[in-house]
This record gives sequence, structure tokens and C-alpha cells, in this order.
Amino acid sequence: MLATRTLLEERENSTLACYAERSAFTRGRVHPETEHAYRTAFQRDRDRVLHTTAFRRLEYKTQVFVNSEGDHYRTRLTHTLEVAQIARTLARALLVNEDLTEAIALAHDLGHTPFGHAGERVLHERMVDYGGFNHNTHTLRIIEELEDRYPEFPGLNTTWEVREGIIKHSTEYDTPQAGAYQPHLRSSIEGQIINIADEIAYNTHDLDDGLRSGLIVPRQLSGVPQWDEALTELEINPDGMTTLDRNRLIRYLVNLNVTDVINTTESELQRTGVASPAEVRSQPHDLVRFSERQLQLNRGLKDFLFKSLYRNWRVMRMTSKLMRMVEQLFDLFIERPDLLPPEYSDKIDGSPVQRIVCDYIAGMTDRYAMQEYRRLLDPEERV
Repeated sequence: MLATRTLLEERENSTLACYAERSAFTRGRVHPETEHAYRTAFQRDRDRVLHTTAFRRLEYKTQVFVNSEGDHYRTRLTHTLEVAQIARTLARALLVNEDLTEAIALAHDLGHTPFGHAGERVLHERMVDYGGFNHNTHTLRIIEELEDRYPEFPGLNTTWEVREGIIKHSTEYDTPQAGAYQPHLRSSIEGQIINIADEIAYNTHDLDDGLRSGLIVPRQLSGVPQWDEALTELEINPDGMTTLDRNRLIRYLVNLNVTDVINTTESELQRTGVASPAEVRSQPHDLVRFSERQLQLNRGLKDFLFKSLYRNWRVMRMTSKLMRMVEQLFDLFIERPDLLPPEYSDKIDGSPVQRIVCDYIAGMTDRYAMQEYRRLLDPEERV
């Protein structure tokens, strides 16, 4: 017996919760296609994301530490994989669509610039008169237009549900522009899972990388409630913390947060009695959430990371240098668009040069941006 698409769709119908999205009932693709014999629509979307050039570039895009700082720090790619792992655990426990969840997770950061949020700030400033720049919006642009892999249509032609999850992906620092994707409604429960899995991943792995780098030392965290509780629970002495201790502690924090989200979300689902994806979207707030206690514990950790890691003087020095690099590249290409590679310069007749330059720079990895900077601005570097 083969697991055909029809069988997989029937399995979704019989095993998923009533509020989960089902691939058989997708709102479809922009360009009609014959669906695959052995993969559901959402499985196919996940695979399309995985094979993109944009996904491979994440390997050399900054999370917190620039790739050249060391081999063991998270990159945008390893962050994405951690988000996907956490999100699948949540989706499985809540009986919602794992394939849709994973597709959104793997795609959610495709639009990030080189050098993380530093590069994004520069592009937004330079593009303020041309619609600005937001990595969620740019991710959707990659999915819908920029990836050139199929002769029948631009982009990946993913289902509506994947595109909605991408554009509605948000944290307290983002302002998603949902446009044609029902901005007045919540995301699907699968999309909400990505938002919170992203937060769990970056809180814990940024703490891990900060400790690994030495920019944070264990004693600095004394007084941060979540840290203190974890040390007590695991009986770890911060003065003699080993690599194994650090690994145990990060694993404990991930599990603590995931378990809290599962239990809190289950209570919310029971309280609201939602019985369909439409009812999930019409709620006044997200149903996938932390308990109030865990929310406050996470706030304490976030505040610490903001002050002690993201605003560490060494990180700020690197950020300042990298922002100047992106500024100079952008300004040079605007002044001299003939320096752009042909696959970008050929598009200028149909689009504003600012948008073409923005697309080019946003697609760069950290490594490639540094190379372009040297090639174009260092007279001793070969072009």
C-alpha cells in the first residue's frame, strides 16, 4: 500500500484537530498546478523552500555573531532549523499541521539581509521613500517573485496558507505588512506557532552564544529570575560552570518554554472552544502563547540580553562597521548601477533602481557583502 497524497490528506482529516489547517482545503496557489501524487500541497511547499537559493544563503548570514567570528555560533540557517524543530514539537503536541508549520518555519527568515538587523536598518533607511524594507515583506517577495526556478511562473507558487504565515510572522520588534492576506485577522494556528517558536529559539540560543563567546559571564545573570530558577533546579554552580552545564541549562530553558506554551495554548483552546481555522483567525489575540508567569520570566531574560549582549560595546562596534559597509555599497550602486551584475542591471528598465539595488544587497551573505565591498572600494583588490 502506498502513501498517496489522497491517503495523506485523509490521514490529516482523521488525526488533526478541528482548528488545524488541512492541505486538502488549501486556498490554493496563484498559478494553478496539478498537485503531486505522493506529497500534500504543504509538503510540496516545504520542499520548494528547502531547495531555494535563498535558503542556502542563510548559512552565511548573521544571527548575532558575524560568520567570521567563529564556526560554532548560530547562523541564520541554524537558527531557522532550531525554529523548525521547536515548531514541529509544538504542532505535533497541539495536533495541528506539521507540514504547514515546517514550511513556514523554513521560509520565515529568507528575507533577512547580510549582517542581521544592522543590514535591515540600513536598507529601510535608504528605501524609506520607496516603501521601506522589512524582512517579512522581503521574504514574501522572494517567495512570490525573486526565486527563479520554474518556467511556468515566478517565485515558488506556494499555497496561500504558507504565504499568509510568512507575511504575518511577527515579534514585538516587527511591523508586518499583511496587505492582501487579511491583515485584520490573526494568522493560522500554525503561523502563530512559528512566532512563538522563533522567540524561544533566539532567546535561548542567543544566551548560549553569548556565554560561549565570553561577552556574557554567568555571574552577570545573577538576579535574572529565569536564570536563577534554572541554576537552582539543575543544581549548577555559576562560578564553576562547564560546557556541559551550559548545554544542560539551555536545554532546560527550551523545554521549560515549550512545555509552558503547550499547556497554556491547550487551556486557551479549551476556553475559547474554537472549532475551525476561521475561528482561530477571528480571535482577539493569538491562542498560541506563554503563561503570564513565563511571559514575565522571558521579559527579564530579553531585557538582560538587550543590554548585555545586543548592546555590548564589542557587538556595537561590529554593528557600526557593518552598517557603514552596507550604506556605502547601496550608495555606490545607486550612483553607478552599471556596476551591478547583469541579472540585476537588466531589470532596471522595469523597476526603480533603488528596488533593484535593495534586492541585490538583501540577497547577499555576510561573506559575499564583504567581498563586494573589497572588490569595489579597495583599489588593491581584484574585481
